[in-house]
Amino acid sequence: MSLCVALAATVLTIPTTSFSLSWEHSVEKVEWREEWAVTSSGLQLTQANVKGSGAGMEPGEGAVLEDGWWRWKPTLPPVSEIRLAASGETPGGWELCHEGGCLTLGGQAGEDSVISPCTPASVP
Repeated sequence: MSLCVALAATVLTIPTTSFSLSWEHSVEKVEWREEWAVTSSGLQLTQANVKGSGAGMEPGEGAVLEDGWWRWKPTLPPVSEIRLAASGETPGGWELCHEGGCLTLGGQAGEDSVISPCTPASVP
């Protein structure tokens, strides 16, 4: 499986079956991190982590506090894509990390991105 990241008119193809997304909450200014799997059914959220709690950041059901992070395994169906809309109101973008490294998405207002599993039609 591969991950496709659409940025403006460019599509990046990343050969991976898993990735993480992390960002700083716009109000509480604490880190949120999600672990994702790239599957034939779509993108599957496998774990969520938040470094604290507050407005809009309540840990999910079954969360445990571990090394300063609330960690839990959401029970949500796979999604076909993740759309990241950069408003410019947050301190930075999202960091997408995979086995081969990391890249920042949406660092500036208007730098929107779409993350999805690659299909034959989506690979340039």
